[in-house]
Amino acid sequence: MPGLPDFRAAMPASYPDQTIYAEYACAQLGLSFQEIDGGSGLLFTVAGSARTLCFGGGRCSFYPQNNATASTLANDKYLANAVLERAGIATLGGCYFFLHQRHRALRPAGHERGDALAYFAALGGRAFVKPLLGSRGDFARTIKGDPALTDYLDEVSRYYDSVLIQPVASGTEYRTFVIDDEVLYCARKKPPFLLGDGVRSIGELLAPHDLELRSRGLSPAITDSNSLDIVLGRGERWEIPGRMNLSAGGTMVIETPEGDQAGVARAAVRALGLRLGAVDIFVNPEQGPAGLRVIEVNSNPSIRFLEDCGRDDLIVAIWRHTFSAMGLL
Repeated sequence: MPGLPDFRAAMPASYPDQTIYAEYACAQLGLSFQEIDGGSGLLFTVAGSARTLCFGGGRCSFYPQNNATASTLANDKYLANAVLERAGIATLGGCYFFLHQRHRALRPAGHERGDALAYFAALGGRAFVKPLLGSRGDFARTIKGDPALTDYLDEVSRYYDSVLIQPVASGTEYRTFVIDDEVLYCARKKPPFLLGDGVRSIGELLAPHDLELRSRGLSPAITDSNSLDIVLGRGERWEIPGRMNLSAGGTMVIETPEGDQAGVARAAVRALGLRLGAVDIFVNPEQGPAGLRVIEVNSNPSIRFLEDCGRDDLIVAIWRHTFSAMGLL
């Protein structure tokens, strides 16, 4: 039977990862897979002995075992935090602000751009800011000073209508994948990096990296301008600060959860009413029990990492759960 690399090799670069995984899982589990959108991979069906279901690639949810209400709550970072805090689960907190006047009459006071500046000042003029409904680390960055925040809001308003402003937090970042209250895997996140060649500066090495991010609809990396002229030695590694998302070039390594990390992840998924979710958590052992804080809960997580590290078995396990939950197995 063809392996996952064979399925990958047969598809164009634009083909959605999850569609490849669905077809591979169908081959492993004896289900019928059919792509029905002219080869784009954005629409496909899976058939068992009793029923056939449609699935969507791209921005569609791959996990129909999560109900729409739970998925929507998880996707809104502020609402998700409110639910988690009510359940006694520590988060990074923060407050949301809108960037446009559209729908102004439909929302309460205290969440406009002027309010964002006041909240930012209350945090000492330094905060972590990201789109409220964003994903893949797009425009997620630490902002220092009012001018930088104003420029950031102007830039982000071209693509999003709201942001979440949070206190800056530190720690080791983990992702814990939970299905029906069981931890399938836990992985430590690592930042993306550049590899020096002894000739080009950091700015020159960063240019193709940013070009690739933009081609996939993501904001470029943000780094200290004082670093851009530094020439890295051949083989010298330089970590790109900020995001550690795989989509931004980060990596992950499967590790055993620290402390009560698994328990926090289970509780977070349960509190939001999800059956399946990937919980991103900051772990700071120096802060004791208070050092575990949920960053966000993903109800539609990417699993490309599992392909990259050769864990095809876990990809099949995730899709087996999906197919079973939907009555296809």
